[in-house]
Amino acid sequence: MTEPAPSSPPAAPRNPFLPRLRRLGAARNLRLASGLVMTLFVATHLLNHALGLISLETLEAGRVVFLGFWRGTPAGPIFLASVLVHVALAFHAIYRRRGWRMPPAEAAQLLLGIAIPPLLVIHILGTAVSARVHGTDDTYAYVLLALWTYDPMVTLRQAAATLVVWGHACIGMHYWLRLKSWYGRARPGLYAGALLLPVFSLLGFVTAGREVAALNEAPGWREDLLAAVNAPAREDLEFFLAVEQWTLAGLGAVLAAVLVARAIRLGAARRRNRVSVRYPGGREVRIAPGTSILEASRANGIPHASVCGGRNRCSTCRVRINEGREALPPPSPEERRVLDRIGVPPDVRLACQLRPGSAVSVTPLLPPNVGPSDGLREAKTMQGEERTIAVLFADIRGFTGLAETKLPYDVVFVLNRYFRSMGEAIEAAGGRVDKFIGDGIMALFGIDTPPATGAAQALAAAKGMAEALRDLNELLESDLPQPLRIGIGIHMGPAIVGEMGYAEAVSVTAVGDTVNTASRLESMSKEFAAQLVVSSDVAAEAGADLSAWRSEAVRVRGRREPLALFIVDDAGDLPPPTARPRPAAAGAGGRESSRRRHSWR
Repeated sequence: MTEPAPSSPPAAPRNPFLPRLRRLGAARNLRLASGLVMTLFVATHLLNHALGLISLETLEAGRVVFLGFWRGTPAGPIFLASVLVHVALAFHAIYRRRGWRMPPAEAAQLLLGIAIPPLLVIHILGTAVSARVHGTDDTYAYVLLALWTYDPMVTLRQAAATLVVWGHACIGMHYWLRLKSWYGRARPGLYAGALLLPVFSLLGFVTAGREVAALNEAPGWREDLLAAVNAPAREDLEFFLAVEQWTLAGLGAVLAAVLVARAIRLGAARRRNRVSVRYPGGREVRIAPGTSILEASRANGIPHASVCGGRNRCSTCRVRINEGREALPPPSPEERRVLDRIGVPPDVRLACQLRPGSAVSVTPLLPPNVGPSDGLREAKTMQGEERTIAVLFADIRGFTGLAETKLPYDVVFVLNRYFRSMGEAIEAAGGRVDKFIGDGIMALFGIDTPPATGAAQALAAAKGMAEALRDLNELLESDLPQPLRIGIGIHMGPAIVGEMGYAEAVSVTAVGDTVNTASRLESMSKEFAAQLVVSSDVAAEAGADLSAWRSEAVRVRGRREPLALFIVDDAGDLPPPTARPRPAAAGAGGRESSRRRHSWR
């Protein structure tokens, strides 16, 4: 009988919002590009203003260079197109928004953006438009004369416009740059520059304005200047004021129309079938189809991480799908790229991109107060997974008695020097200091490396800690009644690794029998009067020949079978590794076979 052909897998549900998501991705790119062009214009304009600190003549010379670029090259039309695109996309974003709950910085950026037109329209009409229509040479002397002589309120409005425009630009740049790996290092310098640039610009504006006010005292200077620059007539100025009112009224009408259209759209969506979204703790909300999970969280006051503001860049809004995954639309190509970058399992999606069409249950995977760096890290250990790792525990012998004979300041001083020396030895070997417990230390090895590498690193760390302790005892010889002694226990095996904790006290740690066993081996080092007790599992995985040291098979509480141990009197006597274990082969999922050994001779 002929074997039936295997049935093809069921097709994934079509994503009805995929074309829309692609358009939104293109809109985000256009918004970023137009914003960068306008930020460059504003930055160079403020730099030009800052030249007023030197002299009015220097300010005018800088204007020639500034206008030569922004009016005399293709940069001018590009800038104009960027303004139009950015304004149109801003209205589109307001129309598309489903709720007004947002982070304070995002709200500030929105409000500052709305405030820009009322502050800048008359300035644009009096300079660029007047130069184009009437042939006015809008020199700084002419502009400052108008601002400082005719209407002081316009002067204050220009100063406010500088701060509003620059603040709006800086928030946008911050949202974009904080996802870059180098931004944390460069941020202090960038913040200083972002603060000083408008300060120097306003100081240059005031200094040059005072110089123009002094020149205006000379008889005939004003008339000569107005004639030289071909200043517009009074009726032209009145026309510009009328155009300002028309422009602001038009923008206000467009904004009102967008808000009305948004209200109609949301009202129609509410009348359609609602989708149930369940959160941990039994919280359930109902949303209109097409609403993202992140929008649902914000609209209902549910704390949800989103470093990039829902722009599909940071991955910090990711959620685990508990129920209803089969009926969800598949990820868009843009979302797929982000998910592949952080290496998440199939049941994890981005809340800002997931728009369910049927009931779904989700769990946000990151706390609401995460930082940008959390979005750059791979997600496996953050969510929790079982890995074969090496765990090291170390403790100071007899430190309680030592502490009783010392002043509190001296105790803290000695402990900090000890923790620093031990921590540096652990990190130099490639390990991760997990936590300090009293005068004890817990360290993990092999979280991001194959097991053989983790085992070798743990032994190298024990050797480094013993050597660092010798140096520390020599350094503190006059401060200690007797040298510090430590006990170290190392074991390896499977453990659950992930981010655990609450609020600010969240870190990558490990739990399980392997961790408990390593802690008990550290306690046994006191019974054996040895500095290091290491399980044979560690030695075997690292390929370390420890046959020169005493071995024991002991029963460890919590384990059924006896555990083979090596007892090392002085961990500093361990031989150094002669080679590093090779990384896991491609396709092995970051793990290396435990049969691959590392040579210690």
